[in-house]
Amino acid sequence: MELYTNLRQGEKGAWLSIGTYLVLSSIKLTIGYIGTSEALKADGLNNTTDIIASIAVLVGLRIAQRPPDSNHQYGHLRAETVASLVASFIMLAVGIQVLVGSVKSLWEPTGTVPSLLTAYVAIGSAVVMYVVYRYNLALAKKIKSAAVKAAAFDNRSDALVSLGTAIGIFGAIFGFPIIDTITALLVASLIIKTAIEIFWEAVQNLTDAFDIEEAETLSVLIRNVEGVRELTDFRGRAHGNMYFIDVTVTVDPMLNVVDSHRITEKIEKTVLRENRFCEVLVHIEPCTETKPLTE
Repeated sequence: MELYTNLRQGEKGAWLSIGTYLVLSSIKLTIGYIGTSEALKADGLNNTTDIIASIAVLVGLRIAQRPPDSNHQYGHLRAETVASLVASFIMLAVGIQVLVGSVKSLWEPTGTVPSLLTAYVAIGSAVVMYVVYRYNLALAKKIKSAAVKAAAFDNRSDALVSLGTAIGIFGAIFGFPIIDTITALLVASLIIKTAIEIFWEAVQNLTDAFDIEEAETLSVLIRNVEGVRELTDFRGRAHGNMYFIDVTVTVDPMLNVVDSHRITEKIEKTVLRENRFCEVLVHIEPCTETKPLTE
């Protein structure tokens, strides 16, 4: 099934993030220690926590691929949403940590001047993480994965943290440490904002919210299906990146079972043309009004 193939493709993004974080955190911690840069060491520690977020995304994608069972008759697709929820918590924790650290630096400035090498490492890290972000974002759009999108935004946050680290190091080298604090405050605000957005999207999904515009689009398509007299009920919910749609339509009361069933098939095909990741359940009722058939 294409849906599960997409989930397997999503694992590539998670593995790419894990491998990148492992390499960068090792380099940052080593160079940060040698070059006496507390900022770079902190950035390296930040990347070690990002490994946990990426592993959570990977586990979520793996669980989401499990077929339906007796306890999960709709499958395990929401594990992907739970993974993005976990990633948002970790991003929020990182954002708060950066925010607290920047405020502390206002009251406890350090007099140590870091090596210029540490700034170059931070810049290189920012470039690498931006490339990973672009890859994961494109992958998330292609396979419509909330978990991979959360991982991509986490990658972007880390690119910004590394860029802020580089600016702060340059500021310390040239005698303007306040630049570090200002940059850190801006970066922390962006990370927290992104984390809240991912959290809210995951909560909406888990509480069966459904996009109003998507519902209106599908409702119009169903009403225009030949044989449908009226759409009396529409209910939709997201299950990972899969949609489950329940609709009730009225038809000519004189139709036999076979003809009524053909209308349900037309509705299903119409919805699937709009979104191939949909499962549609159609309930047919006889029309009691003398309303002409939709042409």
